[in-house]
Amino acid sequence: MHQPGHSPMTQVETATPVLSVRNLTTSFRSDDAWKPVVRNLSFDVAPGKTVAIVGESGSGKSVTSLSIMRLLPKHSSRIEGEITLGGKKLHTLSDDEMRRVRGKDVSMIFQEPMTSLNPIFPIGKQIAEALTVHNQMSRSEARKEVIRLLDRVRIPNAASRFGEYPHQFSGGMRQRVMIAMALASKPKLLIADEPTTALDVTIQGQILDLIKNLQDEEGMSVLFITHDMGVVAEIADESIVMFRGDAVEMGPTADIFLRGKHPYTRALLSAVPKLGSMTGRDLPLRFPIVDIVTGDVQPQRDVANTVAQTKTPILSVKNMTTRFDIHSGVFARKTGAVHAVENISFDLFEGETLSVVGESGCGKSTTGRSVTRLIEPTKGDIVVDGHEVAKLDRPTLRTMRRSIQMVFQDPFASLNPRMSIGTAVMEPYLEHKLGSKKQAQEKAADLLEKVGLQADMMRRYAHEFSGGQRQRIAIARALMLDPKVIIADEAVSALDVSIKAQVCNLLLDLQQSLNLAYLFISHDMAVVERISHRVAVMYLGEIVEIGPRASVFENPQHPYTKKLMAAVPVPDPARRSLRREMATDEIKSPVRPITYVPPIREYREVSAGHLVLNS
Repeated sequence: MHQPGHSPMTQVETATPVLSVRNLTTSFRSDDAWKPVVRNLSFDVAPGKTVAIVGESGSGKSVTSLSIMRLLPKHSSRIEGEITLGGKKLHTLSDDEMRRVRGKDVSMIFQEPMTSLNPIFPIGKQIAEALTVHNQMSRSEARKEVIRLLDRVRIPNAASRFGEYPHQFSGGMRQRVMIAMALASKPKLLIADEPTTALDVTIQGQILDLIKNLQDEEGMSVLFITHDMGVVAEIADESIVMFRGDAVEMGPTADIFLRGKHPYTRALLSAVPKLGSMTGRDLPLRFPIVDIVTGDVQPQRDVANTVAQTKTPILSVKNMTTRFDIHSGVFARKTGAVHAVENISFDLFEGETLSVVGESGCGKSTTGRSVTRLIEPTKGDIVVDGHEVAKLDRPTLRTMRRSIQMVFQDPFASLNPRMSIGTAVMEPYLEHKLGSKKQAQEKAADLLEKVGLQADMMRRYAHEFSGGQRQRIAIARALMLDPKVIIADEAVSALDVSIKAQVCNLLLDLQQSLNLAYLFISHDMAVVERISHRVAVMYLGEIVEIGPRASVFENPQHPYTKKLMAAVPVPDPARRSLRREMATDEIKSPVRPITYVPPIREYREVSAGHLVLNS
């Protein structure tokens, strides 16, 4: 719906919209009845403008885009209303007519490019297919145009990469390929459905800049689907906020950010971490929580200092290295190695949060798994609660792991779907023979309430919970063994922004009450700034900068740290017109030949405890 008193969004009153949607209602068949998931949605996308549809999982934003493209299965979905694109009423077209519209008049890019690209065909051939089908080009003409398009989306050495396969490209470069494919037939409208969600922060920045620059050059319109208000601020002229199938607010992006009226809009905005908001603060800070019904703001509470730095570290890592051998040839000889983690050292104290940040492939997750010996480190000293981990036999190692537990990114993959959550939470306690079943049930019920759930939920199964609730269950399970250290490996990365804020607040509350130490692994610099005491920045398996959070964020020294911070989306609509220098670099490979000898590294101290790797 469009809000009372608001007409559907039109940037220029006299301009005919490229896309006009009126009273769109999309329903899915459930139990022999139609259940609407998008209700009475109306909006326009003007020529050369970007409209963002923003909301969390289940809001209906992706269903809206699929409805426009008519990509929903006919037997289980029903689309009502009017959808007009460039004068064509899409809702009246036959399947053949709609097939000709897709790719030529409107194109779409999705969240995960690897699922959109055929792994057995070179990327050049896949892009050329759209040109030969829609533009009737010859093969030679299509090849030239594909190379031009790859150049347009800033893929280096475009001609030589024409014949390469999707697996030979990084995630960011694959998304560039998808954009090139979408632009092949010069569409009037580009629909981008969460195109940066699965990408690292620096690659996300590159893709956003690319879309903005191409829009300037081509004059096309963009419908951008996202849950990230920071991304909305950087790319959208107009925004539609969706909540449970309804458009609860719409208008110019700047107005929504400055004068958002609906409680859900304000809740979304309050949950967005803003890089730099912690300036002048030494301790972590809880996220403000806004009630999505009343709009009431839950006041922020200061967090007490829980760090016991005068004591022996609860976790000490010295010169840890983890490599994975590469074998090739008929005799499977060792020809090289992946230097996943290279000679890193750090301490973690009781009640402290040390965040390890970096992009995919930097070695941060391997660090967490190596500390617990889920992956065997190649060398180095690891001491957990007084135990030298490398010297422990299997039974003793199992006992030691009671002191250090992990919470992973995807809680659904961590929980057995055949177990009730009560059984799943109790399992480690009973496996380690720490008490009776009755004691386990009492402890599990207590911990579920500690993490914000109810004890009577113990009989339910994992699929009956939301993503945020499942992550709370995973945290309760980790706490069953009374650990002193929790390794949170991208534990909030897959969560919606408001749920992410709630889980971060939960982690801070548990640290206050249980004096837990966290090794918090993340690529989200703004979240890391909010909840950390100290920060370690990793690049190509090495810690390039480490120190107190305030020192690292307020005075970054290493070029890679600066690059990470510069790429973080800022929830400020004034940045919509920002045009940065386009980067095309990819993270370097950690694969090294067998003859490689790592150089000796030296650190310089910038300030107390703030160390930077010499370049």
